Amino acid sequence: MEHLLKWLYPGMKMKRWLFLFALGVMFCTLGLALASNYKYFDAIEEKIFMIVYTHFGSYNLAITTFVGIFIILIGIFLILYAIRQIIRSIIAVLVPNPTEALVDMIFENRKLRRGANITVIGGGHGLSVLLRGLKMSTSNLSAVVTVADDGGSSGRLREELGIIPPGDLRNCLVALADTEPLMEKLFQYRFEGESDLAGHSFGNLFIAAMHEVTGDMETALRESSRVLAVKGRVIPASKEYVRLDAVMEDGSIVKGESQIPEARKRIKRVKLFPRFVSPVPAAIDAIRSADAIILGPGSLYTSIMPNLLVDGIADAIRKSKALKIYICNVMTQPGETDGYSVSDHARAIIDHAGEGVIDYVLVNSTPISDAMKDHYAHEGAFPVEIDEEKIHALGLGFVQSDIINETDVIRHDPSKLANAVMKMIDDLEDKKS
Repeated sequence: MEHLLKWLYPGMKMKRWLFLFALGVMFCTLGLALASNYKYFDAIEEKIFMIVYTHFGSYNLAITTFVGIFIILIGIFLILYAIRQIIRSIIAVLVPNPTEALVDMIFENRKLRRGANITVIGGGHGLSVLLRGLKMSTSNLSAVVTVADDGGSSGRLREELGIIPPGDLRNCLVALADTEPLMEKLFQYRFEGESDLAGHSFGNLFIAAMHEVTGDMETALRESSRVLAVKGRVIPASKEYVRLDAVMEDGSIVKGESQIPEARKRIKRVKLFPRFVSPVPAAIDAIRSADAIILGPGSLYTSIMPNLLVDGIADAIRKSKALKIYICNVMTQPGETDGYSVSDHARAIIDHAGEGVIDYVLVNSTPISDAMKDHYAHEGAFPVEIDEEKIHALGLGFVQSDIINETDVIRHDPSKLANAVMKMIDDLEDKKS
């Protein structure tokens, strides 16, 4: 019964059609009564009155009213049940093996489609973690992903096939996927051994093959999204072949995204080569239409910055009236953000992309255990200092929340992180209203 009533929940867009269906039944019933000159209906009514008279000795209005209401309820139940079975028959052809009740699937999809329009900008593991959590709150998601990766399987495919690196794009597709766990494992599977395939992930090869077939990476990602039943869009920041270079504080220049952390020098600025790189129009559109724009989490200089350096992207963010949130890393990254505080992270973004790209900074509030601090200290990583006064001095809002999981490593938790972001968005909407 509960599942039947769920068809009447707000936002299901079923009540209007149920009412129309019931109205049609009423018209049919009335037409049948007129066509038969009430002959059969009079007989049914007379039979009901005789039963009431026989049991109660006289005509009883309350009893006949109750019988009428009972018949109406039976009719409503039959209407709902018939519609449910019709829809199930259709869905059984389109979705042969549904993993949940049909009404739950429709209710969930309706709810997600009404969710906030969010554009997330970045790359690396952190971006996919955030997307994995956000897809439970909204399907109006766009991930604008860096294309400066030049290491590992992505780097090899980039050099051999001349395509933009698929690794971060693959991770975002998998994070947004609503498909069987086996398909997710397949896309993340990495070949081992000493063959030419060793080190490549199946997902990278799939995207590369789809690019070869379609001739365009945007189209390849769109078609791959269908295979994985992706909630949202994954968009490369640019389709051009780019290299990320870093100008160090000692004046030296390190070329290549994968080489920057290896230099173990303090970074002054990063830049793209070539200098002028055209954005993907869909990325600009996603930024302009967003209710909220999220930067990070992820490596400051090698995951977030490359996107902001693509022509037009930083400008679109600055002009947007959306809520702009930067999710700061919990730990410093050796060779990239050594000794950085939260305000240092935010200032670096502002220096590269201009004022107006950040409204609020979201940071972790959960204390990190001494054992975990010691573990990371051996690798040269330390907790990012939260210097609240300097954050406010930059003209930025500041929110602390429990957003991590501490196991054998410190990682952002998808659910906690998404909940914190959605709360910030909801709070802003409440202030506007």
